[in-house]
This record gives sequence, structure tokens and C-alpha cells, in this order.
Amino acid sequence: MGWAVLTAICTVAIQFAPWLRAYPDGWVLPLAGAIGDFSHWFVANFKWIFRAISAVIDHPMRAVQSLLQWLPWPATITLFVLFALRFGSRRLALFTAMALGYMVIVGYWEESMNTLALVAISVPLSIGLGLALGVLAYRFPGFNAFVQPALDGMQTIPAFAYLIPILFLFGFGPVVGVIASMIFAAPPMVRNTILGLKEVPSDIVEAGIMSGCKPRQLFWQVEFPTALPQILVGVNQATMAALSMVIIAAIIGGFDDIGWEVLSTMRKAQFGESFLAGLVIVLLAMVLDRLSAAAINRQPLPTDVPRSVFQQYRFLLFALMSVVAFKLVGHVLPALAKFPLAWEFYPAEPMNAMMNDFIRTFGKAMEGIKSVTLRFLMLPIRDGLATAVNPFTWGFAMTATLTWCYALGAAAISLSCFLRGHRSCAMTVAVVAYLLYFGAAGTPWPVFIALITLIAYQAGGLRTAAFAVLSMTFILVNGIWKEAMLSVYLCTVAVLISFAIGGLIGIWAAHNDTVSNVMRPINDTLQTMPPFVLLIPALMLFKVGEFTALLAIISYAIVPPIRYVEHGLRGVPASIVEAAEQIGCTPRQILFEVKLPIALPVIMLGLNQTIMYGLAMLVIAALVGTQDLGQLIYLALTQADVGSGMVTGISMALIAMVADRILQALSRKWQKVIG
Repeated sequence: MGWAVLTAICTVAIQFAPWLRAYPDGWVLPLAGAIGDFSHWFVANFKWIFRAISAVIDHPMRAVQSLLQWLPWPATITLFVLFALRFGSRRLALFTAMALGYMVIVGYWEESMNTLALVAISVPLSIGLGLALGVLAYRFPGFNAFVQPALDGMQTIPAFAYLIPILFLFGFGPVVGVIASMIFAAPPMVRNTILGLKEVPSDIVEAGIMSGCKPRQLFWQVEFPTALPQILVGVNQATMAALSMVIIAAIIGGFDDIGWEVLSTMRKAQFGESFLAGLVIVLLAMVLDRLSAAAINRQPLPTDVPRSVFQQYRFLLFALMSVVAFKLVGHVLPALAKFPLAWEFYPAEPMNAMMNDFIRTFGKAMEGIKSVTLRFLMLPIRDGLATAVNPFTWGFAMTATLTWCYALGAAAISLSCFLRGHRSCAMTVAVVAYLLYFGAAGTPWPVFIALITLIAYQAGGLRTAAFAVLSMTFILVNGIWKEAMLSVYLCTVAVLISFAIGGLIGIWAAHNDTVSNVMRPINDTLQTMPPFVLLIPALMLFKVGEFTALLAIISYAIVPPIRYVEHGLRGVPASIVEAAEQIGCTPRQILFEVKLPIALPVIMLGLNQTIMYGLAMLVIAALVGTQDLGQLIYLALTQADVGSGMVTGISMALIAMVADRILQALSRKWQKVIG
């Protein structure tokens, strides 16, 4: 009721107080300028420390790069295949050989090894930092209270934002890419370390104490080994996170790696070249993911079976022998030392031709889809029906009569829901009708802040509501409210479409193993393919604009709903499904009244991740013409404006964290409901 009264007051008062819609420039806090001044002072006085760290990291990275370039390509492939055989299966070994063989055949072997060198340094640094922070957070609750929001910031602040101070401190070069990758990849390691240590059964700890273990022995010989499986999951996730940063690292590093190949070809709008290079990153990520997962899930060999020295170290011996053999034979057969250029297969030109033919054939249809989506979906949500409905787009104007009909219709539906006892539904109808009429850009900021605060309070209580109002206020007083609302609008549309389509595919995959098997490599490709590459086909098909950005965001954010919906539905206990079948439930009733309600907490986590992916893609989408927070961050990077970049990046992180807190609170409530 309070929100409705405030909304009515603001709607009437906005005619006389335009500052309710456009926050005055004179009220903006000079925080960005203060951060910029402080950063310049800090860099001037402490730059030498960070440059020394940069020099220390540079030497091992160059050493790993030299080693990987020194090894003959067959030797490197053999080492990876032997690792796959040792910890995985023949099928994994075959996939590893084919994936690495692709990098050789398309002529990207040297660039791939440079990327692997960057990952080989950034991942151990991430693991070491994450493990140390995780242990400290587990030991000291006060430190954990500080670490958790810091982790949220490290993962939700766009990399472009914190690249600016990193560049000032560490200088330009490959090491900056390593530092950026380390910052982005450390949080998964920290979270999994904390989770693994917390899940150590208390009876195991008590047994260790009763056996006389000292605190150090208790940790390293009892708690840590028990938590190791979960900690190794963090190692896997840190590896994937570091690899996902290779394009960002290429922007500031100039390392001649595969990320630079993707970036340079993308700038030239070369679809074939970008796709072939981007596929290298996908395959490299899949190989590292599969190998690390195999190492984590490997069953220990029985210790009571006697084995010879050769049996114990045969894989290591084979690895050393293969390196020596291929190095020696490479002097006789140069093709084994360096893959001949004449043998390379690089189908970029045919792929470009196919894309051009597709554009010529379906260009008008694509333009029609773009026009309909913009006119009847995107513009109404962004600008509101009051502005979007006009004779040019809809064929008629939003007259006073139509406005009253719209308002009365929405009020009638809301009242009907209220009289039937569905108060939440009635409130939802009223809110959606209001926001759709005024749009994200036209809704008065007091109304929007009050709405988010109300939702946060109902979901998570006073603490969540306080965080929400403080976050929204931070964005408002720093003068970037309009850009924030444009980000919210674009991300909302992308999330709704992604979750609707991805959810349907996830339901299908949960009930069909063939669909699940087909979708897995597609999901892997979409999730590991550099977001920059996803822009190119959308850019070639639909040119610069918000619709192109929308498609790029959807292609990146559609993976979590597919995976989490399938995972949630497959995780419903079989006994519950059997009980529903025995009482005569139809397949449709089992899905909507049994499986989906039980799987809802997992599905909510998928919605959470969809929002995070959408927000993460906003900065990349800024390259094709958006005017939101992503564009501000990109401009701050190009202008080396530390203050503006950090304020905008923090604002985007706060939006993500508010959404995260609300969805987590709703998930906890539903878990209590279903027991």
C-alpha cells in the first residue's frame, strides 16, 4: 500500500518536479573524481612495488612459454594424452588428441601454447591465493564477513573496470593479463575451499582431536584431506575462469596468444577467422575441464597390491621418453618439430562466403525480425508504452482514451486477483502495468528504488532491503541512474528470453538423453567461446544497435537455464516420481506439480546465474552500440579514467549483488516450504 501511495504521488508530481525522473547534475557526488585523484597519488608513490611484482611474475611466465614452444607439437599432445589415460579413459584421450590436433592443423599451435602459458601461471596463483583466503575465512568468521562481499565484487565488477588501475600499477604487457585472470579466477577457489572445510563431518574432527592431533596436524591430516574433493572442484572452476579471461588479457597484454587472434580478427569483422580462433579457446577449455575433472574423480589405486617401480612410474617414463624421442626425431623430420604451413587446413574464406550468402538470402527476413522485436518488445520496455506507441511504429497513437482504457484494464485484472485472494498476483499485475507504461527510462527513480526495496524486504527481510536501498542510492547519487536503468532494461529482456527458451530446452533434455547429449557440447561451446566472437555473426546479420547486443547477451546467458533446469529435474528423487505415478498423475501433472516445485531452488540458482551472465555480457555488448553502464565502462577504459570506471563497475556489481541476494532469499524460502 505504501508503494502504491508513493507511486501515485510521484506520477502526479512529476509534471511539476522533473527531477523525480532525471536526477539533477548538481546533486551528483564527486566520488569518481576523488577516486581518480587518489589513484594518481597511489600510483605515483607505490608503483615501484607493483612493477617489482610484475617483473617477478614475468620471468616464470616467459620460462613456461619458452618450454611450451621448445617442445615439439607431437610431444606436447602425447603428454596430454598420457595424462588423459592416467586419470581418465581412452575416450578422453582420443578427444584430447583430436582437440589439440585441431590447433595444429589450423595453424594456431604457437598462439595456443602462449595462451596455455598464461593459464599455467595465473591458475596456480589463483589457487594459492584462493586457498589461503578460504582457509582464513573458514578459521575466522570476522574475516569471512569481509571476504564474501569482496568475492562478489571480484566476480561481478566487469574486468574492464578493474583493468584501469591494474594498468596504472603493473604497466602494459602479458603480466597484466595474468593479474586480471588471477583476480577473476580466485573467487571460485575461495568459495569451494570454505565450502569443503565447512562440510567436514564433526565426528571426523572429534576423532582427530581425541587421537591427540595438534591444531596444525588436525588441519593438514584430517580436515584438509576430507575437504580435498570439494577443493579440487575449485581448482577446476578456477582453471575455467582463468581461461575465460584470455580475450581481456589480450586487450591489455599483446601476448601474441589465441586471445589476440580472436580480438584482431573480430575488429576486422572476419567471421571465419574469429570462429576458428575462438574454437581453439573452446577446445582448450574443454580439454582442461575434462582432464581436471578426471583427476578430481579418479579412484585411488589399492595400496595392498604390490607393484614394481616401472608400474608405479610408467606414465612418467613414457612421458620423458616421448619428449626425448620427438625432440631427436624432429632434427631428422622437421615436420615433427614444426607443423608445415602447406599441411594446414584453414577454411576461413569458405566460412566468410557462407555467411555472406546467408545474409544475402535471409537479410530481409532478419531485418523483419529485428524490426518487430524492437517495436513491440524492446522499445516498450525501455521507453514505455506512453512513448513507444505511436503511428510510425504501432500504427496509432497512445491517446488519453487509450491510456485510461489501459489503466482501467490493469486495475480490473489486479482487483480480480485481489478479490480471489491472490494478493501477490494483484501486486505483480499493478507493478508490471505501471513499469510497462512508463518504461525503464521513464519510471521516477523514487518509485523504482521503493519497488526494489519492497521486493528485497519481502524476500529476505530488513537486512536485504537495506542493502538494496543503499545500492540503488549509490547508483543514483553518482549520476549514472539513466545508464543503470538502460542496463536493467536490456538485461531484463535478455534474461526473460534466455530463461524461457533455455528452460524449455532444459525440460526437454531432462526427459530425453539424446537431447541432453547433443546439448552438452553446444553448452560447452557457448559458455567457453569468447563473448567477443558471439558478437560477430550478430553484427554481420543485424548491424550495430541494441538488438545486436540483445542477441549476443542471449547467446551467452542461455546456457545456465538449460543446465540448471535439466540438473534440477534430474535430481528429483525417483521415489517421489514413482509415488506420483502410482496415484495416477499424468506426465504433465508430474512435471508441473511434482518435479518443477521440488527442483525450484536449483532452477532459481539457474535464474541467478542467467542474470550474472547477462550483466557480464553488457560490457562486451557495449562494442555494438549500447548506451548503458557497459558503454560507460568501455569509455572509461579508453580514456584511462580510473574514477569513472570504478564507480560504474561497482554500480554494475551492486545491481548483480542485489539480484543475487533477492533470488537467494526466495530460494531459501521455497526450500523451507518444500522441506
